[in-house]
Amino acid sequence: MSSESRKKPKQAQLNPNWAQLQQTLKDHASKVSAHLRSSATETPKSILGKLKDRPDAESNGCQMNPLTPVNDDCSLTDAVAMDCEMVGVGQGNKSALGRVTLVNKWGNVIYDEFVRPVERVVDFRTKISGIRPRDLKKGKDFWTAQKKVAEFIKGRILVGHALHNDFKALLLSHPKKDVRDTSEYQPFLKEGGKRALRHLAAELLGAQIQTGEHCPIEDARAAMLLYQKNRKAWEKSVKDQLRLKLKQKKRKPNKKRKKEDALNVNHTG
Repeated sequence: MSSESRKKPKQAQLNPNWAQLQQTLKDHASKVSAHLRSSATETPKSILGKLKDRPDAESNGCQMNPLTPVNDDCSLTDAVAMDCEMVGVGQGNKSALGRVTLVNKWGNVIYDEFVRPVERVVDFRTKISGIRPRDLKKGKDFWTAQKKVAEFIKGRILVGHALHNDFKALLLSHPKKDVRDTSEYQPFLKEGGKRALRHLAAELLGAQIQTGEHCPIEDARAAMLLYQKNRKAWEKSVKDQLRLKLKQKKRKPNKKRKKEDALNVNHTG
């Protein structure tokens, strides 16, 4: 066999149109890969762009949450706010303490514990309380939590919403003169009666709370902020009420004396 016969056959010539299409595709592919490489090394940009460049930056949820504390001071202040979450015991309709939270006047947490009730829990009320079985497994026993709360609130102004429910769950009381309940403060009431904390927070603070599972930290902060914003007028009304009660107490003995004197006069006459 001759060397000429062993030569490889020449490749068939491509159609010029097909060759042009292949080249176009190659050029496009190289451009795409180059773009991907460059974009990978650059800092990715948000679709929304920079915050200052957005036309609706101020009105589109970028405002600071009014319930966020302005500092990290966790000291025990002259006023504290409390909020409790309940679970169901007994037949499920009886409430027991499941979590208790205390914040100081700045809104910083000074105590926040899950609590194991004395009775067996039959309803965790998770949709509202946010409490789950695993939370109570690591919780404090009731008497330890009760003692700690009593120590924290002693001699201090106690702020909260519908505090009678919390006192009942904790088996505690507090001097009425030191209680600031946002559900009972006269300027917060409507003609129909008391208002929910979430409504007061939305209307007076511009804060959205209790939209799902309740957060006792948020609720305590909302109550404290409502108090702080109205503290001067609130404290004045408390002093005025105490002064009025004191006057009424002084008048009662005088009335009794007058009646006694009148009876004595009639008897001698």
